[in-house]
Amino acid sequence: MTAKSFSIIEWSPDGVRYQDDILAEEVAVALVYNGISHVVMMCTPEHLAEFALGFSLSEGIIEGPEQIYGIAVSPQALGIEVHIELASRCFVALKQRRRSLAGRTGCGLCGTEQLAMVEHSLQPLPFTQQFRLSYLSSALNQIKSLQPIGQQTACTHIAAWVDGQGQVCAGYEDIGRHVALDKLLGARSKAEWGKAGCVLISSRASYEIVQKAISCGVEILCAASAATQRAVDLAQAQGLTLVGFSRGSRAIVYTHAQRVISEFTDMLSQKTR
Repeated sequence: MTAKSFSIIEWSPDGVRYQDDILAEEVAVALVYNGISHVVMMCTPEHLAEFALGFSLSEGIIEGPEQIYGIAVSPQALGIEVHIELASRCFVALKQRRRSLAGRTGCGLCGTEQLAMVEHSLQPLPFTQQFRLSYLSSALNQIKSLQPIGQQTACTHIAAWVDGQGQVCAGYEDIGRHVALDKLLGARSKAEWGKAGCVLISSRASYEIVQKAISCGVEILCAASAATQRAVDLAQAQGLTLVGFSRGSRAIVYTHAQRVISEFTDMLSQKTR
């Protein structure tokens, strides 16, 4: 179960009502690499193997899925442990830069020990993808069916992959926007549908969101809300096309508009090169 019924008291100008409401489940999930706990995140307890894989990729712990030999999900009294069998070379590197963090919901940098650890070494992105902005309206409608918890609770974010024809290939929801994205990136690393298209996420585009996308080779990221200054700077420097306020009839292209296809493509490309 990822959502549970709870008795509430609702107050409004019409009076007081006693009724049941549906709440999203929030569980402490520990990612344990080769027997050593590395991180604890509060998240929705589903698709945890995809989360473990996506987190490992987006945090630079591994370079590819083949460097994880096995993933086992183990419920515990206080939460869930996800045990990851990591290649020896990756584990040695992880121990050298190991951090300990207790992540609150949606937290991306809590517990980072040093400021120098905030930034990862990233490879600039190639320019192989294009995306038509007019597909956003259809994609936003499609992802509604992929948010059963969100539909019941209005409490989750979703990260979805939209292909070059505007079809939503997959979507993962979670109470944490970073976790939702990690789940999607983990699934994408092993899927054929992840070759061409863009990420659509139902949140703002913060620095950590942009960093995770770039780490996994995503060339186009569309966010439902605004982007932060540091996220835009990183996207510009690394070649990510970053789109904010992606709400169907409106979108703001922050960086590298040459990947965007619309009736204004030529004008946008000239202004943002």
